[in-house]
Amino acid sequence: MNKNNLQKNELNWPINKEILFLILEDKVSDIFVCELVWERLFYIKQPSIGEWISSSLTHPYWSGKFIKAPQIISERSASVHLTRSIPKDHKQNLKKILNFNGYKINELYPRRTRRATAVNWLIYWAIDSCSSLDDSCKLPKSTLSSANPAKGHYGDPEIK
Repeated sequence: MNKNNLQKNELNWPINKEILFLILEDKVSDIFVCELVWERLFYIKQPSIGEWISSSLTHPYWSGKFIKAPQIISERSASVHLTRSIPKDHKQNLKKILNFNGYKINELYPRRTRRATAVNWLIYWAIDSCSSLDDSCKLPKSTLSSANPAKGHYGDPEIK
């Protein structure tokens, strides 16, 4: 396995603007969002144990801190590391690429801000890997926004 093959051919879900907006609108699970990030960080799903673990392609910054794929949405420290891994000139990608102005004050929950961080990182990843965000692609099954935006969708890990 090499990075080019994984980036182009072995990703479960390509990234496009529609998927990014589903994340921002809380219409897909936190688990789905994490899996989008994990596979781009080169964590590999181990079906036998039901977990994602680092691979030889996982950057040492990540594998050194998280042997198992970190819960990007539910764990603050993982979200902080994701934020730090976005280069300074890409920090405004949500606004520049998606015209997303953020959430209203009454919509601010740790889950939502961490989802915005994940989307910003996914945009950075797409730009860095020369992937188009405008390509149409398959979309995950969309759900209604979670009934409790502070807690998330059924089956999502608890927010810490």
